Amino acid sequence: MGQEYQEQFDDILRKIEQLEAVVRSQQQTIEVQQATIVSLQATIAVQQERIKQLESALAAAKKNSSNSSKPPSSDIVKPKKPCGDHKDNAPNQDGSVSHQKQRGGQKGHEGHFRPKFNEAQIDEVIEHTLSHCPSCGTKLEDADRAPRVVQQVKIVAKPVKIEEHRGLPYWCPTCQCFHYAPMPKEVEHGGLFDARLTAIVAYMKGVCHASYSTIRKFLRDVIGIRVARSYLKKILEKVSDSLESVYNELKTILPQQKAAHIDESSLPENGKRLWIWAFETKLFSFYKIDPSRGSQVLIEALGKDFCGIIGCDYFSAYRKYMKDFNVVVQFCLAHLIRDIKFLCEQKDPATKSYGERLRELMRELFEIVHLYDGCDASVVTALLQAKKSLILTAATTNVPTSREAQNLAKRFVTHGESFFTFITRPEIEPTNNIAERAIRFVTIDRRITQGVRSEWGRRFMERLWTVISTCEKQSRVLLNFLESCLRAFWLDTSPPTLASHAES
Repeated sequence: MGQEYQEQFDDILRKIEQLEAVVRSQQQTIEVQQATIVSLQATIAVQQERIKQLESALAAAKKNSSNSSKPPSSDIVKPKKPCGDHKDNAPNQDGSVSHQKQRGGQKGHEGHFRPKFNEAQIDEVIEHTLSHCPSCGTKLEDADRAPRVVQQVKIVAKPVKIEEHRGLPYWCPTCQCFHYAPMPKEVEHGGLFDARLTAIVAYMKGVCHASYSTIRKFLRDVIGIRVARSYLKKILEKVSDSLESVYNELKTILPQQKAAHIDESSLPENGKRLWIWAFETKLFSFYKIDPSRGSQVLIEALGKDFCGIIGCDYFSAYRKYMKDFNVVVQFCLAHLIRDIKFLCEQKDPATKSYGERLRELMRELFEIVHLYDGCDASVVTALLQAKKSLILTAATTNVPTSREAQNLAKRFVTHGESFFTFITRPEIEPTNNIAERAIRFVTIDRRITQGVRSEWGRRFMERLWTVISTCEKQSRVLLNFLESCLRAFWLDTSPPTLASHAES
């Protein structure tokens, strides 16, 4: 019996050892699998972070002027709009697309025609007669009705008048020397070109964005005069000098304005980057070229005691100027809406929902602005104030954890009121489109002419751009104003002013 029990006991021990070996093997397998799981979790975490970074980079790459504060010039490629999406390009039953609305004048719309020249503007009247009927040959009689009139403008073969001014010589027997009769000041200072032709050259340079070579070709082929590039520079120097007092006058009254919309853009100068600043007020424009894009430019232009309102984008220079000198600001709502639109294009559902909620509230805000235009101001103000409260609440509560949403919410927390200054201060616009249109003219010139070349070029262009934009705003004839400035400068008389109607 003892031997039998011993064998059973040994058999149990062997099975236990076998089971322990199996357990150890399974434990090792489990440990390997756990290590694999930990490794995979780490890999997944790294990949998720990488995906998040790539999504953020992709979203940033998709930013353009329509969904962010980036300027239109930063759009490298603008995708073409599909022609089939237009409501007037609805597909027919056979699949073809019919363009229901044609370009140009539409049927039933009132036509617009250029007014006829009056009698004072007509240099010559030429009457054409007819003696016999062109159909049957019968002799015709005079008819008691108005003639058919065609007015035609012609360029004469020689569009300029060339004068030769001669200062006759005289002998003084007392002084024993010759004296010449003096020339008129306008002739002496003008030289080859009179005030009108000098103004035309400046007009071509500033308004037409023409290069020196283009101006030379125009003068050679149209006017019939050959001049050197160096002489064109001398002509523009005369214009620049004649505009100095006009420019400085606007510079003096700029800090006194009730409101000013401001924007800036880069401007190259021989490989260096300068900045062109546009200050838009109610009745005049002011341009300033400076090497800096910082708030110091605002201090130099507006001063430290500016009591008006500035309309601008959310660039840091404006925020610093606002903070340092307690200036009232209206941040551009168009830029804000583009930033909100960018949130609506995010893949994160919470961020997208947050952006869509804000976009709808902003749409309702502008709906009030447009629908109640001309109504009682107190009623409109009350409606806008109520909508502003809803926007601020929605922008600062239940904000998603994404960086894009947090950044936008931080703007509302810090400067929320400054996005709605226009509600109680009607002298400022809710958007900065006025200044952006002013700077767009400069960017077109920059694209064509490649910027300025010297310190003199800076002063000339900022003065000329200021006069061009202000004359347009005040409905003045630019060419006449430039000519008046030149005559006043040459004759040493009081120059015309662009500040007489500017509010202060």
